[in-house]
Amino acid sequence: MTQNNRTTQKTQRIEPFVISRVLDAPRDLMFKVWTDPKRLKNWWGPKGFTVTTLKVDLRPGGTMHYCLQGPNNLEIWGKFFYREVSPPERLVCVNCFSDKEGNITRHPLSPGWPREMLTTITFKDLKGKTEVCIEWLPINASAEEIQTFDSGRASMTGGWTGTFDQLAEYLAKIK
Repeated sequence: MTQNNRTTQKTQRIEPFVISRVLDAPRDLMFKVWTDPKRLKNWWGPKGFTVTTLKVDLRPGGTMHYCLQGPNNLEIWGKFFYREVSPPERLVCVNCFSDKEGNITRHPLSPGWPREMLTTITFKDLKGKTEVCIEWLPINASAEEIQTFDSGRASMTGGWTGTFDQLAEYLAKIK
């Protein structure tokens, strides 16, 4: 996944969304906080959200099913379908919104959002610190979904920034 532009199954070109952060933790620990449910539930999700349900089967072909509870008791369910698990360097999954039973659904607040996002998470060792890089790319997306994705880049940046902030706070507590 080193190209700058990607092609969806419907041959439309789209620039992936990419965001990264250098965090104060060694790579092995960083991989664990992204994959160990006991650690993950302490920080996963945008600021203001908490994990209320989390089930992880960490292997290619496995899944992660979770519920984030936000302001006003808003519940957002999601599901990862793991494609690649390469400790401590990389995770690749298809990320979707879901219902409580794990069935794929539309984004609860943005019905035009792509149903499937190819998500690549890389962990780069920086001598005691780790650069975590997230790449999101819609797959099997319609033209409307791609347009919604492109117009949502500021929101994605805000959501991931809040998630990284929560991760940094969690790492500071466990050091």
